[in-house]
Amino acid sequence: MRIGILTAGGDCPGLNAAIRAVVRCASSDNVEILGIRNGYLGLFENDVIPLTRATVTGILPRGGTILGTSRFNPTKDENCLVQFKENWKVLGLDGLIAVGGEGSLSAAHDLWHKHELSLVGIPKTIDNDISGTDFTFGFDTAVSIVTDAIDRLHSTAESHHRVMVVEVMGRHTGWIAAYGGIAGGADVVLVPEHPFRISHVCDLLARRKNDGRAFSIIVVAEDAHPHPDEAFLTEEQTNTIYRHHRLGGIGEALAAEIERCTDIQTRVTKLGYVQRGGSPTAFDRILATRFGIKAYEMVRGGQWGQMAALRANRIVSVPLIEAIGNLKRLDEEIYRIAEIFFG
Repeated sequence: MRIGILTAGGDCPGLNAAIRAVVRCASSDNVEILGIRNGYLGLFENDVIPLTRATVTGILPRGGTILGTSRFNPTKDENCLVQFKENWKVLGLDGLIAVGGEGSLSAAHDLWHKHELSLVGIPKTIDNDISGTDFTFGFDTAVSIVTDAIDRLHSTAESHHRVMVVEVMGRHTGWIAAYGGIAGGADVVLVPEHPFRISHVCDLLARRKNDGRAFSIIVVAEDAHPHPDEAFLTEEQTNTIYRHHRLGGIGEALAAEIERCTDIQTRVTKLGYVQRGGSPTAFDRILATRFGIKAYEMVRGGQWGQMAALRANRIVSVPLIEAIGNLKRLDEEIYRIAEIFFG
């Protein structure tokens, strides 16, 4: 039996742990594993490498992915799809494990459902926005990085009596902002699921200052929006901040408006790609490993069109369609917990 594995979409901590788990399982069964380089693009370009116990030795704590990644989607072009299928046959693949986020898993579902290719999925993303699973690996590491950054910013904010705005990743969902904000003791958390009123934010900051708390920490997700009733962004700012393929900039705009309205010195820290880098936490290493083992078992059992998922601390298989129907929005209970500590 010959199985392919690829990592697609954005990188995140834990990818190498998942690859390692699949290879270790396969080596015990004398099953051949081919690593597909740079996501689906590698199969289109026939760029593959054999993976053995030796090649995955030492990769467990490494961030990123030894296979490389891309956002190439073979289902978007008929000519690409033809070549993709041809290379699949030439390589003699019996199945493919696709490790990716919502977009990559959508491609996996299409390749299986519409084009009858044998695929299973492993969900990964720091955003934790994939439906069908309680958590994705990469998320815990990102939250840990955000928490550490907020802890460090507290001291400088307090020393200079400033407001510190921390912009974090979160395309359309506020999981990282909410979890990081709660863990880091932020005074305000702004998420895409709840458009914010700038007047409320400024009133809260003014009350804190009047109460003798001269510094504040605000965590804002990159896709958080002002409430339409209090829109303070220009059209140009809106178009720049909320670009479809590259969000970012709401932190700067928010800081400028806060300083203008409150006359409190306000500074911005945009964590950016540092949230996706570095060594995965123990939780993410274990979750990715469990996902990898489950994906291998699904391949061996012919459970195509399925995805490994975490549910109530058990690893189960769920249909890929569950992962791609709708983004998993921030749990309202988590947001209510964050609100308790606002101010």
